[in-house]
Amino acid sequence: MSAETTVRKYYAAVRNGDPLGPYFADHPAAVKFGISEQLRGFEEITEALAEQTRTTEEWRVESTDLTVTEQESHAWFADFVDMAWTDTGTGERFSFESRWSGTLETQDGDWQFVSMHVSAPWEL
Repeated sequence: MSAETTVRKYYAAVRNGDPLGPYFADHPAAVKFGISEQLRGFEEITEALAEQTRTTEEWRVESTDLTVTEQESHAWFADFVDMAWTDTGTGERFSFESRWSGTLETQDGDWQFVSMHVSAPWEL
């Protein structure tokens, strides 16, 4: 599977409420920055993503400009993503035109994220 396919499968997993932890490298230096959080290390990332999946629904993750560069053992990506979800506790709907970027590494042909950054532009 290519790095680009991995990114697209991750987007689908978010939309479908599937487990997201397996997409990240089991490494203490792995990092994920979200719109409102900073997660460091595989355990913290997988726990937070499991909580996200448990407490949200009706995800929209629509890629609008994905670019992926793949080399022998590393790859990086950037994308503009139209995203939205509903908080299951409050019923509140959130929606962002966001920017995603990250780095992946491959082990035995399986691409996994070692870093991911999701942000939303902030207008003054």
